[in-house]
Amino acid sequence: MKWKKPYYKIPNDIRLSIIEKSCKQVSRGVFFSTVIIITSFLPVFLLTGQEGKLFGPLAYTKTFIMVVDAILVVTLAPVLLSFFMRGRFRPEAANPVNRVLEKLYEPVIRACIKWRKTTIAINIIALLVSVPLLMSLGKEFMPPLDEGSLLFMPVTLPDVSNSEVKRILQVQDKIIKSVPEVENVLGKAGRANTATDNSPISMIETIVLLKPKDQWRPGKTKDSIINELNAKLQIPGVTNGWTQPIINRINMLSTGIRTDVGVKVYGQNLDSIYAFSQQVKNALEGIDGVKDMYVEPITGGKYIDIIINREEIARYGLSIDDVNIIVESALGGMKLTTTIEGRQRFSVNARFGQDFRNNLEALKRLQVQTMNFGPIPLQAVADIKISEGPPMINSENAMLRGTVLFNVRERDMGSTVQEAQKRLNNMIAKLPKGYFLEWSGQYESLMRGEQTLKFILPVVLIIIFLCMYFAFGSVREAILSLVTIPFALIGGAYMIYFWHVNLSIAVAVGFIALFGLAVETGIVMVIYLNDAMQQLVAKKGNSRETITNADLREYVIHGAAKRLRPKIMTVCVSLFALVPILWSSGVGSDVMKPIVLPMVGGVLTSATHILLVTPLIFLLTKEYELRKHGKIDVLDAKH
Repeated sequence: MKWKKPYYKIPNDIRLSIIEKSCKQVSRGVFFSTVIIITSFLPVFLLTGQEGKLFGPLAYTKTFIMVVDAILVVTLAPVLLSFFMRGRFRPEAANPVNRVLEKLYEPVIRACIKWRKTTIAINIIALLVSVPLLMSLGKEFMPPLDEGSLLFMPVTLPDVSNSEVKRILQVQDKIIKSVPEVENVLGKAGRANTATDNSPISMIETIVLLKPKDQWRPGKTKDSIINELNAKLQIPGVTNGWTQPIINRINMLSTGIRTDVGVKVYGQNLDSIYAFSQQVKNALEGIDGVKDMYVEPITGGKYIDIIINREEIARYGLSIDDVNIIVESALGGMKLTTTIEGRQRFSVNARFGQDFRNNLEALKRLQVQTMNFGPIPLQAVADIKISEGPPMINSENAMLRGTVLFNVRERDMGSTVQEAQKRLNNMIAKLPKGYFLEWSGQYESLMRGEQTLKFILPVVLIIIFLCMYFAFGSVREAILSLVTIPFALIGGAYMIYFWHVNLSIAVAVGFIALFGLAVETGIVMVIYLNDAMQQLVAKKGNSRETITNADLREYVIHGAAKRLRPKIMTVCVSLFALVPILWSSGVGSDVMKPIVLPMVGGVLTSATHILLVTPLIFLLTKEYELRKHGKIDVLDAKH
C-alpha cells in the first residue's frame, strides 16, 4: 500500500504565537551558544608572538561570524518565518530522510540502552587508550610550513678573507645548481647595506628555489634533497645549516636565533663563554634529531693593529693625524666626491686594492710623506701586527652572550630538547657564579604557547560550565553536556596519531575549535531529552507510581530520535567543510591539516557519544532520581 503524506494547516494567529514563543526560547539558547563558542576561542585570543599573529584572525573571524549570526537569528529570522511559514505543513515524520535515519538509529540506541554497561565500558576504554596515544606524540612549536624554497646558511671561520668567502660562495652555488630539483640559486656573503643586518662576512646566505614537485625525481622529498645537498657541500672549515627563508627571518626577529633551537650562554668573559659553549656542543653531539650544530664564534677574529710611535713621528715632524689619514686612505677608503644619477646620490671612495690590503708586508712599506725627509715607510713610525679578538660582540640583557645553534630534523622538537636538557643538567650545576644557560629559538615560543594554554584552558572550562548552568538551571545537566569534551578528544587523538602529526599550537587550536562545537551539539541533545521528559510528566504525572522505567526508556529514545536530521546535519556540515582540506597539497596545507585533523576525528566521536551515550547517561540519571526521590527533575520550560 502506498504511503500517503499527511498535511495539516495552522491558523494564522496560532502560527504567529508559535513563532513568537519559539523565538523567545531560541534567543536564550542562541545567546549561550554564542558565548560558549566565543569563550572556547579565548585561549587563541591570548596567544602572542608568531602564533598569535597566525591564529588570531581565525578566532576574530569566528567570533564576528557568531555575533552577527546571533543578531540575525534574533532579529531577521522571526520576520522571515512569518513570511514563509504559510500554507499546509508536513510533519517531520513525513520527511523520507528523517524516516530512514530513525529506522537506522532506533535499533542502535535500543541496543546501547540494553547493553548499557558494555556501551559505557567501550567509551571509557576508548578514552583511556587515547590518553597514551596523545602522550606518545612528539611536540613542536608550529608544523613545518613548506615554503617551496630552501635557505642555505653555512658559517666559515671568523678570520676568512673576502676573496676566500667569494670563492666558497661560487663553489657552493655551482654544486647546489647541479641538483636536478633546484631551479635557481642566489647567494650572498656578509651584511647588506642596512643597520638591521649584522651578519659577519663569515656567514653566507643562499636562497635555493626548488622546481615544482611534479618535476622532481621519483621518490624524492624535501628532506632527501637537503640530505643530498648537505652531503655534496662538505667543504673544510665550513659548517652547513639548512632552513627556509621566511621562518628564518621570523626566528631571527623574534628570538635572535637563526636556527630552530639555540642554547644561549651568558657570562662576564668572552673566553669563558666560548669555552662553556664548546662544552655544551660536545655534550649535545650524538643526539638523534640534532642537525647543523655549531658554536657561534665569539673569538678568533683577526685585527690589524697599527700602534703609532710618538717619538718617531716627532723626529720626522709628523702628527698622529698625518699618519691616521694615510692609514684611512689606504685601508678604510677616502671619500673623493659624490656622483648624482637622477634622484640617487652615490659617494665615490678610493683605497688600495684587495691584494695590497691583504699583505702585511705591503702595509709596512706604505709610504708616509714628510716635509723634510721625503717619503718614509709606515713601519718606520708605527708597529704593525696582527692580533686576535672577537669577530662580533653579542650582548643581551646587559650581559655578554654566546650561542650554540642547531636545527631539528627527522624528529620532533620537544623530545629532542628534553633529551638535550637532561645531558646539560650536570653541566648547569657546575657553572660558576654569573654564568647561566637559556634555551631559545622555536622551543622558547613552544614553552610560551604551552604556558598560555595551560593557564587559560581551566578558566575556559569553568566559563563554559557556568554558561551551561545558567542555560539549563541545573548542575547535573551542565555536567552532562560538558562530558562530551573528553570524548571529543578520542577521535582527535586517533586522527593525529595515525596521520603522524606532532602536537603543536596548530593542533591545540584545532582541539579548541572542536570543544565549542562538541559542547554546542551536546546542548541540543540535552534540550530535546528534557523536552521528552516534560511531555512524559505532562502525560503521566511526576511520581514513581505513574512513571515506570519502561516509560523513561521509551521517552528518552523518543527524545533522542526527535529532530535527528538537524543533529546529523550539524555534524555533516562540519565534515563536508573540513574533509577536503585533508587532501589539499598546496602552500599552507601543512598548517591547516593539524588544525583540521582533530576537528574531523573529534566531530565523529563526539557525535557518536552524543547520539548513543548521552541518552544512556541521561536515562541512568532519571532512573536514579525516580528510584531515590520518587520523582524525576524536569527543567522549567523557560530553560
